[in-house]
Amino acid sequence: MAGGIRVKVCGLRTAGDVAAAVRAGAAYVGFVFFPPSPRNLGIEPAAKLALEAPPGVARVALTVDADDATLDEIISRVPVDILQLHGAESPARVAALRERFGLPVMKAVGVADESDLPALDEHARAADMLLVDARPPRGAALPGGNGLAFDWRLIAGRRWAVPWMLAGGLTAANVATAVRLTGARQVDVSSGVERAPGVKDARLIAGFVAAAGAAGGGAGGAAERPRA
Repeated sequence: MAGGIRVKVCGLRTAGDVAAAVRAGAAYVGFVFFPPSPRNLGIEPAAKLALEAPPGVARVALTVDADDATLDEIISRVPVDILQLHGAESPARVAALRERFGLPVMKAVGVADESDLPALDEHARAADMLLVDARPPRGAALPGGNGLAFDWRLIAGRRWAVPWMLAGGLTAANVATAVRLTGARQVDVSSGVERAPGVKDARLIAGFVAAAGAAGGGAGGAAERPRA
């Protein structure tokens, strides 16, 4: 529906997870390829799950500082539409991977204070889409999915030349506030729709997508296409 907030549900691990996200109206479904994460998937199960997503729902592969061989295997075997880089990849690395695979690349940038904001501008010049996330605490095992939010006022009124998505500690209870303070039109959720780490809850997914849709004046909408 026009005016709605587009939702990405990340860290899906079962066919039931994908079905719940699609039924709720998610525009993106995310699969994690990062062994330390409780949401990690192997290549074969990810390939099967990606086929569960219907046309119009974008399939996103989340990787963290993966090498070329790992990315080659993922992209060659899993039918995905967007590559998400959630590590310390440089703008040059982002640009190189866009060229290598011919896929849109979403770059996650962690934000904790104003010193993190210039990185958003730098990556916006290389990536097809930004994921504005909460910077993890020093020494954290995971670069995302920690259930942490940042001060959303830091990016209030800021815009970039590419589409962007808000992440970090979002739940059905706070997504409306996050949208109001940031102006986000796309949001990403993972731990906020789980009943245990890596275990999605269909009711929480439905509740989150509904809350996001209400915040934006209507639920759903096809995935926003990154720049070509």
